[in-house]
Amino acid sequence: MTPALPFPAGLPIGDGWVPAATADVRFPYDGSVVAPGPVGTVADASAALEAALAAREAAAALPSRVRRDVLLATRDALAARREDLEQLLVLETGKPLVDCRVEVDRTLVTLAAAAEEVARLHGETVPLDLLPSGDGMIGFWTRRPIGVVVGITGFNYPLLLAAHKFAPAIAAGCPVIGKPAPQTPLATLWLVHALREAGAPPAMVQLVTGDAEVGARLVTDPRIGAVSFTGSAEVGHRIARSAAPRKVLLELGSNAALVVAADADLDAAASAILRGGFYASGQACISVQRVLVEAPVADALLDRLEAGLADVRVGDPRDPQIRVSALIDSGAQKRVDEWVDEAVAAGARRLREGVPTVLAGVPNGVRAWDEEVFGPVVCVRTVPDLESAFDAVNASRYGLHASVFTRSLASAFRAIDRLEVGGVVVNEVPGFRSDTMPYGGVKDSGIGREGPRFAVEELTVTRMAVIRPG
Repeated sequence: MTPALPFPAGLPIGDGWVPAATADVRFPYDGSVVAPGPVGTVADASAALEAALAAREAAAALPSRVRRDVLLATRDALAARREDLEQLLVLETGKPLVDCRVEVDRTLVTLAAAAEEVARLHGETVPLDLLPSGDGMIGFWTRRPIGVVVGITGFNYPLLLAAHKFAPAIAAGCPVIGKPAPQTPLATLWLVHALREAGAPPAMVQLVTGDAEVGARLVTDPRIGAVSFTGSAEVGHRIARSAAPRKVLLELGSNAALVVAADADLDAAASAILRGGFYASGQACISVQRVLVEAPVADALLDRLEAGLADVRVGDPRDPQIRVSALIDSGAQKRVDEWVDEAVAAGARRLREGVPTVLAGVPNGVRAWDEEVFGPVVCVRTVPDLESAFDAVNASRYGLHASVFTRSLASAFRAIDRLEVGGVVVNEVPGFRSDTMPYGGVKDSGIGREGPRFAVEELTVTRMAVIRPG
């Protein structure tokens, strides 16, 4: 099963690849071994930090054209091997092939968009003579690299999430150390190898794998500039405390809601729920988890969902027709099963036995509604009106994305105004994301924004210059 892995053994630390112990990366669908993956140590993290810190000035001075060309060349290298990358992503994540193809597409867009941002790193002049003390003086500000960036990513989109850490950091002129999830290091290793092959100074792009102690060594060093983390709210909060007062960008969990108004196109809404609830086997932070439907159309929507569930194909993720497959490991599957059983015991009703799962009448106080299920489960609740739906969306501790299906422009703008989330999507799934748009949440869903333009801003600092001509 071993895929083509065109990168050296070990870990990309300093100017080369250093030896590392290995642990098997396994295919979640059947548990078979994909390939050995390197396992880093706290000492490896320390070595990477020292190399990155030593490279700060050189990275900041790297000409704009070089940073842009590195990103574009990496994009071309990934595009040339896209089928290999798609197969590798299927094997190490267990996601259906259709979702891995989308991940590669989005990665290519992210690299190209970050390359464009290199030319937009500029400042402005500032009028200093609004007071007499500024007469004759010149003022302007520029954007300067924040310093060493630590980028920590989740298992569900290992290539794309890494691109959202590495590409903006390179565009901003920052050395970056990546740390992928232990289950899925391979595609991220390929990305770092491609960046180095494209001309990035080796110490500017490094990667360390390993356990929580390795991550702690990276995020607590007082000399770093920023931490960019994608993962659970619990871990994100811990990182924020540990890294303070360094800048922390957190893209955390969610239990994304989709609101169905009484005037909605019910066929479109049902299709969106089935598509948006189960892509990546539900292991996406903005997959549809909660549905709030106005009472007059609730039964009609549930009928459509029940009928549509029969068409959602479950099985081997290598099959391009499959839409739902195994979760990342047995522990994740056990947790999802427990949460579904808890909801049913509290009064929820399964529309259909088996996987994927749609639950109707889910009450408050159960984890499948209140927390992030991160699996192929959608919970449906009937509400008397749109304002009640918006109240229920906002009652969550999360606030990443939400969507509303309606034919009313007034209702759409009411949703945009009222919903306490980082993004509101009208007549499409909350999981819609263009990688060039600002992406992030509020409340326990995080702080800061991704998307190359916005991430580059986050990873640079304003430097003011004041000159009194001699």
